[in-house]
Amino acid sequence: MSLGYAEKLSYIEDVGNVGMIEFFDPPHVLQEKIERLSTMIKKSKHLVVFTGAGISTSCGIPDFRGPKGIWTLQRQGKALPEASLPFHRAMPSVTHMALVGLEQAGILKFLISQNIDALHLRSGISREKLSELHGNSFMELCPSCGTEYLRDFEVETIGLKETSRNCSKAGCSSKLRDTVLDWEDALPPKEMGPAERHCKMADVVLCLGTSLQITPACNLPLKCLRGGGEIVIVNLQKTPKDKKASLVIHGPVDKVIAGVMNMINLRIPPFVRIDLFQIIITQGLSLDKKYVNWTLRVESVHGKKAPLPFVGSVEVSFSESLNMKAAVLYKQPLDLKRRTMRTVTPFDILLKLNFSAGCKCSFTELKIQVDFRVSTECFKEDKVTVFQKLRDKAIEDPRCGQTAVVERKAVLVPKSNVVVHAIVTDIVEFENSLGAFEVTSRSNGSLKRQNEGKCEKRTSGKQSKGLDSLSMDERILGDFLYLMNVWDLGGSWSVWPFGVSDSCSVDEPCII
Repeated sequence: MSLGYAEKLSYIEDVGNVGMIEFFDPPHVLQEKIERLSTMIKKSKHLVVFTGAGISTSCGIPDFRGPKGIWTLQRQGKALPEASLPFHRAMPSVTHMALVGLEQAGILKFLISQNIDALHLRSGISREKLSELHGNSFMELCPSCGTEYLRDFEVETIGLKETSRNCSKAGCSSKLRDTVLDWEDALPPKEMGPAERHCKMADVVLCLGTSLQITPACNLPLKCLRGGGEIVIVNLQKTPKDKKASLVIHGPVDKVIAGVMNMINLRIPPFVRIDLFQIIITQGLSLDKKYVNWTLRVESVHGKKAPLPFVGSVEVSFSESLNMKAAVLYKQPLDLKRRTMRTVTPFDILLKLNFSAGCKCSFTELKIQVDFRVSTECFKEDKVTVFQKLRDKAIEDPRCGQTAVVERKAVLVPKSNVVVHAIVTDIVEFENSLGAFEVTSRSNGSLKRQNEGKCEKRTSGKQSKGLDSLSMDERILGDFLYLMNVWDLGGSWSVWPFGVSDSCSVDEPCII
């Protein structure tokens, strides 16, 4: 979870068990359990998945109760871990994207999450098929009309408090509130109702990366039992619900889910992160009417006061004939003020947007035209269509920095042209085979990024042997190597890198 979120929570003495011992099934046992889980998922008619912090540790987000969890370290009086990347740039894991693949295949019927990191929404899970029980650090809600706003920055408060922004839906300007629960807050009926309903309907509830300690959320999976459903738990620590489960798997979540996708012959969909920003050119005549005073601004689509977290700086340059000095904009708001003769013909500005830490794409360049005759040509493309075209283009030609115009509008007072751009800032493709994962350390499925580049593509090795095809000697050798690996590394699993990227709408209301 976000370290900031942990610090904002109200203090309570007892947070439950922390520093819990991690267990690892031997390789041949793990493989057998993956095959069994694959069969259960393939046969299921109503699969529900219940996720916890353990599915996001591979994204660089620490959990709470693990050996290096936030509450564990706090109880031990140790310093909290440093985040490997900014919270707003954390990207979905293999597990997140595999769940998208299961939903697209019609197998996953509903997803319940205790996480507040927005990674399920960013991965592409449909909002109507998702209950975020504890809220979302990137979501604001209008208490009057119910409109939800998914942001590209972390909302500054928790505890369902008012934020600094207002609802922009026509006819409503109520103060927005954050959606993240504090300890004393009850689970919202809007999220709890569908979660209970789908758990009662489920023939399989798959619990991933959760210690199942926080009530009442941890009791939701049990609701499938009365109707004959089964519970499967994939977690490195033991949980209070293990005895109720038909299958308990002690292994890295990403490794298990990648194995399942491989067994049922489903592709893990690629992930493309698309971010939005707007360029505004505002103009006004000088007092003597001879010059145009104009301002170029690169800003968030969420409003003037909202940060633009994925842009580090903007380099602005002009053609030599204009005799204008180039500039580099570092401090937000990113704006540049200039004066030009009123009679000047339309001219081009070259913008180089340098992206902040966490973006695989380091920069992109845009050429924009400045014309002081404010255009009355306005249009607004369907954002879903624009995003899909960008996504398809990025997958076909895997490089970041590709852009598309989403909206263009003119403002008469003050005279301004506003253009909203969508840009690809990350691309990741996955391969399903377990051969793509290298076990090098041990910790709830931690994934280390091995390569940095324009695009990551995970190539797979040969499909792992099934348990029945292994000889006894191969099983014994596998267990021996497994134990030696744990002994040598003394402590934490990691798998092949994969970074990630989100393509959810971060700028407009998500109306439910």
